[in-house]
Amino acid sequence: MKLALRIVFIAILTSIVIVALAPPSDRNVLGQSEQPSPASQPATFPVVIRVDVAKKKGEMRPIWRFFGADEPNFAYMKDGKKLLAELGRLRSGAVYFRTHNLLTSGDGTPALKWGSSNAYTEDAKGNPVYDWTILDRIFDTYLQRGVRPYVQIGFMPKDLSIKPEPYQHSWTPTAKYDEIYTGWAYPPKDYTKWAELVYQWAKHCVERYGRAEVEKWYWEVWNEANIGYWRGTPEEFRKLHDYAIAAVRRALPTARVGGPDTAGPGGQWMRDFLEHCLRGTNHATGKTGTPLDFIAFHAKGSPRIVEGHVQMGISNQLRNIDAGFSIVASYPELKNKPIIIGESDPEGCAACQGPQLAYRNGTMYSSYTAASFARKHELADKHGVNFEGALTWAFEFENQSYFAGFRALATNGLDLPVLNVFRMFSQMSGQRVVVESDGAVPLDVMLKDGVRARPDVAAVASVARNRVTILVWHYHDDDVPGPAAAVELALGNLPVQTGAARLQHFRIDNDHSNSFAAWKRMGSPPQPTPQQYARLERAGQLTAMGAPQLIRVRDSKASLNFELPRQGVSLLVLEWGANK
Repeated sequence: MKLALRIVFIAILTSIVIVALAPPSDRNVLGQSEQPSPASQPATFPVVIRVDVAKKKGEMRPIWRFFGADEPNFAYMKDGKKLLAELGRLRSGAVYFRTHNLLTSGDGTPALKWGSSNAYTEDAKGNPVYDWTILDRIFDTYLQRGVRPYVQIGFMPKDLSIKPEPYQHSWTPTAKYDEIYTGWAYPPKDYTKWAELVYQWAKHCVERYGRAEVEKWYWEVWNEANIGYWRGTPEEFRKLHDYAIAAVRRALPTARVGGPDTAGPGGQWMRDFLEHCLRGTNHATGKTGTPLDFIAFHAKGSPRIVEGHVQMGISNQLRNIDAGFSIVASYPELKNKPIIIGESDPEGCAACQGPQLAYRNGTMYSSYTAASFARKHELADKHGVNFEGALTWAFEFENQSYFAGFRALATNGLDLPVLNVFRMFSQMSGQRVVVESDGAVPLDVMLKDGVRARPDVAAVASVARNRVTILVWHYHDDDVPGPAAAVELALGNLPVQTGAARLQHFRIDNDHSNSFAAWKRMGSPPQPTPQQYARLERAGQLTAMGAPQLIRVRDSKASLNFELPRQGVSLLVLEWGANK
């Protein structure tokens, strides 16, 4: 008996040591729960998705083509330039980038939630001194890589602020968020000087880049002036906005101007702003109204920790969008104005860290993005608004640890799974077509409860000439293992009657298009070797599920079957005729 007990004790001790010494790839490093082994994987569940290629729902707008970040100076750093080039390649000339701190005073040294350009200072006599060196470097970097500016006019230069001290904050992810609101958040001491700064900047841009180029940009004033980012009154913001917009239009009468990029849909604050733009007295011109070429508000989700795992809050983000679209649609004069969700994300702080944010490195972020963007289309259809785009507030954080847990598209030059969703989106064009899935969570249920009772397995599809693209996702708010979906995809009313079509199947999951999973399988090296880095770079690219194959089309119909794991995303590209 003693010998038996001793053997049991040694076995238990050995198992503890094995777990303790296991590489991080087996212990859920900085991210999602590991998928169960094949032996313990539950049975799949069936989902039928039907695509009717003949039933058009309108243009497949590239609403995904907007990105942004707090830190403007990261753009021209090593990994920033690399990522901007990747974004530009998605759709050159149609991708836009929005950033804070373009007019903030400083020497251009970036930090978390900080950046500067030193565009404006005053000499000893109080005369303005303009310096466009850093701003030019930022915009040059964008444009050289096929990305255009979504120009945020802000924040307040130190020499113009009514409360300049303290000015530069020293925020870290462990600090209170409110610590960022320093002298840059205050009104100008002189609105005429503020307007002249904006005019000179816009005029310089026209001279440097040409009128035809700058006409394609978006110009808006400030960020989230309905919360702490603006330390003045709502009326003072409307004055700031009027002076800035009048200055841009003075430099370029055909400039595309709008706003106000509120935190959330904005409620009464937004309504007061829209009323002012439509019917109020313009503070700068004295005329009625302020030009408004597009309307922008923000929408965020709300992840949390539940029973030891991340639970996303997609319903919160979708309700924000629903409310914002409703506000715009309530004004007949604005029903056709383009709307941009100027920040549209699973939560509100890209530079923050914490256990509830552990979704960011892995496939939960990518599946959430696929599911939420599809519902943005549905919400726009519901309200009948002119939905132009949704801006993902995620970029990269220079000189940080690998997979540090920031909300980003890449880490140290390695693309994260979420970036591959945008690569998938970029392949979709033409007309959006009707899709029905018996695994989809209805929009009204998702608005009310999120995706909690069962997964959301659904799709969005488009057709362009001899090409059909279908994006399919398997999303759940809870970051826990679950069975794969056994998808039966049926396509009807294809333009080709009989023959063969070429199929390519791209995938984001634990084994495809996933640098984070590959890094964990390596043992999570804090500094990958050059050989490891090259492997991780390849793992971060969009990956096909094998070689292209031919499928049969009969009576304008085709079908295929595949398994889609939980939090996985597939893009199926079907081509025939000249496109094959």
